[in-house]
Amino acid sequence: MRKQNWILLFTALMILALVACGKKEEETAEQPATPATNAPAPTPIDQSTVGEVTGKVSFEGTKPKTPVIHMDQDPVCVQKHAGKPVHAEDGDVNDNGTLPNVFVYVKSGAEKYTFAPPSDPVVLDQNGCMYQPHVLGIMAGQTLKVVSSDATTHNIHPMPKDNREWNMSQAPGAAPIEQKFARPEIMVPVKCNQHPWMRAWIGVTSNPFYAVTGSDGTFTIKGLPPGTYTIEAWSAIGGTGQTSDQTVTIGPKESKTLDFSFKAS
Repeated sequence: MRKQNWILLFTALMILALVACGKKEEETAEQPATPATNAPAPTPIDQSTVGEVTGKVSFEGTKPKTPVIHMDQDPVCVQKHAGKPVHAEDGDVNDNGTLPNVFVYVKSGAEKYTFAPPSDPVVLDQNGCMYQPHVLGIMAGQTLKVVSSDATTHNIHPMPKDNREWNMSQAPGAAPIEQKFARPEIMVPVKCNQHPWMRAWIGVTSNPFYAVTGSDGTFTIKGLPPGTYTIEAWSAIGGTGQTSDQTVTIGPKESKTLDFSFKAS
């Protein structure tokens, strides 16, 4: 009889121990995850010494013909353009021979600095069944905010090589889609699976020193601390993307001019 009591007591203690262990694991699971180690503080830059690089990007040779985009599969897209022809933006060359939509950025020379990604998002709109802007820049860790100005469903599908690929649909009136790229990558192509002609390019950088040439083919990169940099220009001319590099040394408060040129591949 005494032996039986000991067995019952031992069994009860084991049950209590298991319950306590399970409760402890449950409490641990409910606790918020320990935040990751804080990123290094941004490197202070003396703004009184910064300079800039300005320039122009041109096209050599006969201006290529850009194909007309046929949007007949979606009446909403056609209606947005009021019957006017829409041309593909890759390979677009201005009448004066300059190139819009060229991504120009500091490829190297800024590694000794640490930069915090801006808190403001970069906005990519879908308007007239075209991505606006066609080429954009963003820092790694910064928010990309995708919105739609169209009364039709879109499908946003970035196709990176060094970042996570994602593919999301956005119905008319839906909330913005917000995503981030963890690593620098030049360039990330974006397509819409609903409208196969829709294309955009995203330059993901590790620093804030980038620009996209405007309709006149010019660019300005501001806020450069004194130093020597490799500046790269990227163009979608030819459909696959071309690059051109130049090295420049910037002194305190100095402005340098760099011009680039591309030709059909």
